[in-house]
Amino acid sequence: MTSKLVVLLFAGATILGVRAYAHHSFAATYFEDKKVTVEGDLVQFLYRNPHSFVHVEVKDPDGTMVRWAIEWGAGGQLGRQGVTRETLKPGDHVIIVGNPGRNPEDHRLRMVTITRPAANGEPEWKWGGTFE
Repeated sequence: MTSKLVVLLFAGATILGVRAYAHHSFAATYFEDKKVTVEGDLVQFLYRNPHSFVHVEVKDPDGTMVRWAIEWGAGGQLGRQGVTRETLKPGDHVIIVGNPGRNPEDHRLRMVTITRPAANGEPEWKWGGTFE
């Protein structure tokens, strides 16, 4: 009886103590060996889990405005790196480097770096962390 209780307690502690990672492959969605730079104005910043998103209006070479969706880290991960939901605001001009999506028509990137140049009395701000 005692050994069954020990096994049961150990199994319960293991199950409760293990952090589960259910993670998709970024390589299935993005070209991890390529980088693209987009520059434009922030439309929306979705600070959430499991991944945050930045939406940016970018002018294509032909002058057409295109909305890009840039996938970022989880809110908790970004928070530990100093990013808050107030860090970026609609209208902020940003320059983003990221891994392009496998379907170019989706206009998606996986964030590598983001820069908000100094403007309106605000200092330049940069992020180039990780979110794995």
